[in-house]
Amino acid sequence: MKLAEVARLTFRDRIADNLRAAILNGDMPPGAPLIEARLAEQFGVSRGPLREAMRQLTEEGLLTTKAYLGTHVTPLTLKDAHDLFALRSALEVFAFEQCWDQRGADFHASLQQRHERLVQAIDVGDSKAAILAELDLHSLAYEASGNDQLLSVWSEMRGRIQIYWAVHHRAQGGPRRDGHDTYVALAGGDDLQAMVAEIKAHVRQGEAKTTAFLQTLQADQGVPVAGASSGRRRRSDAQALPTPSSDSPDLPPA
Repeated sequence: MKLAEVARLTFRDRIADNLRAAILNGDMPPGAPLIEARLAEQFGVSRGPLREAMRQLTEEGLLTTKAYLGTHVTPLTLKDAHDLFALRSALEVFAFEQCWDQRGADFHASLQQRHERLVQAIDVGDSKAAILAELDLHSLAYEASGNDQLLSVWSEMRGRIQIYWAVHHRAQGGPRRDGHDTYVALAGGDDLQAMVAEIKAHVRQGEAKTTAFLQTLQADQGVPVAGASSGRRRRSDAQALPTPSSDSPDLPPA
């Protein structure tokens, strides 16, 4: 009898998952500082696994650490948003060009499964799960491309993309249930040029809504966007800390 392997989550994994959820749900806004002592007390763990979790999220691009300034949720800038969306558009077009003639039954089955997971996450209102499912859906072309360097670049971008997608979702009041219907239909079709056009339009639309939301934050709240180094950022936002989700396992002292 073959039994499925049970995932073993370490303290680091569980803390990282709670921090990731807080960032993607908007509970810890871009630029918010992470204060080790307060987080360790809140999670009921020692600083060792907490630092490991923070290091993991830094490697993912969700956190940024600078000498003498500490660790913060990665801040948002309009230039970074533009650069990231432009790069993503070019890379995803290239990924589909690379994998187009290699698509088979496994590709089409995975395409449908990943789309279904995204829709299910949207239906239950799970913002974090929706963002991760959306990343998995867009990852498929990179995985199928057979280009290890391309997949590596995409993997390095995923963390920062998560933050901007979280902003994008808040900008449109949550992801649309039908937001990827055309993308999925074309990805499983026979017209590569139509797929390329859809990728470019899909990314342009996302960038437009995200940058508009960032500009609104900058104007209304003084959030440091577009390179602003000062402002009237609300203290409650800057000091926001994550609360472990109700469906996450309790974190006993480490």
